[in-house]
Amino acid sequence: MDRNFTPVSRAYTEHLWSTVAAGVSRPNDGIFGPSSISWKVNRESALFLGAGRASLLQLAHPWVAAALDQHSNLRSDPLTRFHNTFKVVFTAIFGTLQQALGASRSLYQLHTRIQGQMPVSAGAFPAGSHYQANEVDALRWVFATLVESAMIAYESVLPTLSSAEKEAYYAESKTLAMLFGVPPTALPADWSAFELYNREMWASDTLAINRLSREMAHRVLHGRGSWVPVPNWYRALTVAWMPDKLREAFTLEYGEREQHAAAKAMRRLPTVYRRIPPSLRYVGPYHEACARLQHRRIGELTRASNRFWMGRSRMLSQHSDDTHSPRKS
Repeated sequence: MDRNFTPVSRAYTEHLWSTVAAGVSRPNDGIFGPSSISWKVNRESALFLGAGRASLLQLAHPWVAAALDQHSNLRSDPLTRFHNTFKVVFTAIFGTLQQALGASRSLYQLHTRIQGQMPVSAGAFPAGSHYQANEVDALRWVFATLVESAMIAYESVLPTLSSAEKEAYYAESKTLAMLFGVPPTALPADWSAFELYNREMWASDTLAINRLSREMAHRVLHGRGSWVPVPNWYRALTVAWMPDKLREAFTLEYGEREQHAAAKAMRRLPTVYRRIPPSLRYVGPYHEACARLQHRRIGELTRASNRFWMGRSRMLSQHSDDTHSPRKS
């Protein structure tokens, strides 16, 4: 068993959910609401630019790589994992309070079935040691990859957020983390401490690349098993944003050609992106949330955007039973 193994019980997670709910004054607005920095950042479709980086960073954790290999269909259907991740995250951010709590319960229930033994030794984790998804350190790392990669993607095409905005965004993200079983006490205190946590994780033996994680990372980066092609510029950008140590451990190509492609993308993307009209630039779940608050029906464009991001035309319902089988995490 891991030296810092800290399971998240259902009772404690229920306590966290109740704490979040108690702080919401307008349940129909959700846990943040339209004036929040979370809505401002997470409505941007540019966050897709950081999805590949977040996936690779997650695979750098031996528990995540083993769990995805043993309990998901990532190899044959990587798009499903993409949809499942954003289905929960967007419902938690843009849904009503009850929708957010429903998505959290579904995720917790799914995670209870994701556990097993490490097939081989990797870093701090010996072969045969136990892993499980509902564990504080593992959940914290997945949370960190999503939050940090989202900020990198956002600021690659839009003006850099001020220090105060970043602190506000991180504070709201800590509330989001509570929905997924991570208490505020388990997270770095502020944005600077959060950045330090990430750097320390990159250098630690908690992250360790082995043959399994390397093979899965290359499948993700090249879109193998999916009908969706991964453009060369996107692959180069993802590799450019990876920490040096992990880029080398994953054996990701980053020669002159890749560096040129990444630099070209970073020059052109801001201009192109800012010309996209809001109806296309903002993600479907944000438009769905706006329609809810304005008592309007959602249009076909919003439904189509939702299907791209979440694999379904609407966010998860209040009493969603969309928990999926363990092979579809």
